[in-house]
Amino acid sequence: MPSPVSGFSKKTKEEKIDWLLAQYLQEVPNAKETLSQYWNTDASLQALHDDFIENTITNYYLPLGIAPNFLINDRLFAIPMVIEESSVVAAASNAAKFWMERGGFKTKVISTQKNGQVYLNFFGKKESLTTFFTEIKPKLVESIEQVQKNMTKRGGGLIAIELKDCTEALGGFYQLHCTFETLDAMGANFINSCLETIATTFKNEAKAHQSFGQTHQYPEVVMSILSNFVPECLVRAEVSCHVSELEQNDIDGTDFAKKIVRSVAIAHAEPRRAVTHNKGIMNGIDAVILATGNDFRAVEAGVHAYASKNGQYKSLTHASLENDIFSFWIEIPLALGTVGGLTTLHPLVKIALEILQKPTAKELMQIVAAAGLAQNFAALRSLVTVGIQKGHMKMHLMNILNSLEASPSEKDKAVIHFDKNAVSHTAVATYLTHLRS
Repeated sequence: MPSPVSGFSKKTKEEKIDWLLAQYLQEVPNAKETLSQYWNTDASLQALHDDFIENTITNYYLPLGIAPNFLINDRLFAIPMVIEESSVVAAASNAAKFWMERGGFKTKVISTQKNGQVYLNFFGKKESLTTFFTEIKPKLVESIEQVQKNMTKRGGGLIAIELKDCTEALGGFYQLHCTFETLDAMGANFINSCLETIATTFKNEAKAHQSFGQTHQYPEVVMSILSNFVPECLVRAEVSCHVSELEQNDIDGTDFAKKIVRSVAIAHAEPRRAVTHNKGIMNGIDAVILATGNDFRAVEAGVHAYASKNGQYKSLTHASLENDIFSFWIEIPLALGTVGGLTTLHPLVKIALEILQKPTAKELMQIVAAAGLAQNFAALRSLVTVGIQKGHMKMHLMNILNSLEASPSEKDKAVIHFDKNAVSHTAVATYLTHLRS
């Protein structure tokens, strides 16, 4: 039975590992060697990684791949992607090449505003709170002057503060809804610092204001935090071509277009399909988010909320066929940054941003949207033609071979064999047994 521990964070990395070995890893052979073999041999680089989070014991590696041939607004990109799932990079690459030969991706940023809230409890008269807010608003803005000094110099900062009455949803619930522009920064720390300063000013001023002095019903600050739902931080990516350019092996271009349009319509009508449909989109988006040191959890949360914005979870992509022109597009909220955080600390993030030609936050939004659209097109193309498993399992073959400890020569022979045979774990295991006998 494992024992609780105190002062774990004060232990050295080696002491943390020894504690884990004694408490949880007694039956795992070579556990310490496995953990230590992923340490970076460069001590200073390892120290940098150790400081990213708390209680670090080792590094967890994921592959960094490249999807080339993305033609975006007539500029050619090779997109770095960090992901563990087989076939994602290959699918994105194939879709990129397909559309490169048909004009490429057209993208544009629609808006870039981010937001945060100061949440309030107030059970007095709404008129008292409204009067107070109107009078105090200039002081709220003034209170963050130093916090946003550098941001405003660059053209960003607080855009607006408004008092919102949310009492129909929850009794006594009001909020200060604050809108920000953070330019090339992700802006999370900046926004939260502004919100907390605004909240403190609001609370202090409320205690002395005549609107509440007689009734002693003061507004109470519950919490202050940014929102990862950013429907005002939108980017659009699209592709289009004549149906004659869509012929797929034995499938007529018009029939292929109709199948894609229908598959997207199903994802708009059926939430169970929409979830898997959008997960495929996020395969591409998350991979680029990770490679560029951005927060994929924040993006995921905001994107899925956006997919539900009209009361039902729906497809993030859209498709149409009009006058023999097939169009396929995505409109998605992406709050990203190219300065600050890991973008200036992680060596591979720096490399990834160099590969992307040092994009601004707006440019990165467009690249990421194109990657998501490409991923969705690749998935739908497989689904309406040969099926999703044929290509996916071909890519998964190497994972199965590695899990069965196949030798290099066995891998080469297996690749040839399964080029014309269905891939499954059982089939590969049977083939290797036969080969070895």
